[in-house]
Amino acid sequence: MDLRQLRYFVTVAEELHFGRAAARLAMTQPPLSQQIQALEEEIGVQLFVRTRRSVALTPAGQQWLPEVRRVLADAAGLPALAQRLARGEVGTLSLAFVSTADYGILPDLLRRFRARHPEVQLQLREATSDIQLDALAEGQIDAGLVIRPQMPALPHGLSYLPLVREPLVLAVPQDWRPPGRRGQAAQADAARPDGAPSGAVALADFAHEPLILFPRRSAPAFHDIITSYYARDGFAPVIAQEAIQMQTIVSLVSAGIGVALVPASLCNLRRTGVSYLALRGAVPQIETGLAWRDNGAAGPSPVLRSFIEIASALAPAARPGGGTAKRRTAGPASNSKAKPEPKQKPGL
Repeated sequence: MDLRQLRYFVTVAEELHFGRAAARLAMTQPPLSQQIQALEEEIGVQLFVRTRRSVALTPAGQQWLPEVRRVLADAAGLPALAQRLARGEVGTLSLAFVSTADYGILPDLLRRFRARHPEVQLQLREATSDIQLDALAEGQIDAGLVIRPQMPALPHGLSYLPLVREPLVLAVPQDWRPPGRRGQAAQADAARPDGAPSGAVALADFAHEPLILFPRRSAPAFHDIITSYYARDGFAPVIAQEAIQMQTIVSLVSAGIGVALVPASLCNLRRTGVSYLALRGAVPQIETGLAWRDNGAAGPSPVLRSFIEIASALAPAARPGGGTAKRRTAGPASNSKAKPEPKQKPGL
């Protein structure tokens, strides 16, 4: 059975006369009759009742007719669909993201992508970076917004585009004060209406406070950035509680469980009872970027390629100090004699 036979069936069903149907199809009647008979034999169903004076559809033929019309209409639209897929105008994009991106680059990135590709179906999934890299390697997602590890390394076959670097800030209960300032007016460090950090503290001001932190098994990069920050000044964090989601960490701060070091974009999460304080001195930073599977010689799909272009254009505006985002691939440069870097899974 092919599309030609299906068109023959529809034409005969509309004319209910083999002679007129053959004329419409610019063919003679005997070959048309043979094709309809061959179609009926192939599907094992009689479609027409034929007499010397008339042709009529069987009940099965009547019910099959709208389905065949739908198939032919779909087939007629396939070339245009292929062209739209090649241009990235339609299709599906599966994107995972770390929770920190939800308060920073993700909303603007999605708005711009949807404005350019309103008919592309987005499949969004929140996940830590290590889970995303596994999902990319297994082809479960198309791309992921991940936290870059301290030591640049990505699994083989992945590309990476740095998008934004941001400093960490200290999230504290709203009535929290550094040891030397406790007892001062509570409004001294009240959160600003715009959610931006309202004061500045040094590590020594909170080094002995209970800390709420990502578990290292889920976010090794983020965990190591914070513990290294403490160790640099000779401190060890007093970990009071571990949590995976940023919303949970900020909620625990609000409950008075401890303090937390979070990306500055978390200031957009205006949680009641929480203030955000800037850090003095050499402030640790984290980098969020876009990772995707190289897909060999074929390269990214048209939809993913467009998403990468939008992310790249957004990066200079999103990153403090501007600059142009540069694509990096896993492993050493092609002209470099450097040894491949050890694989390390970033978390968060």
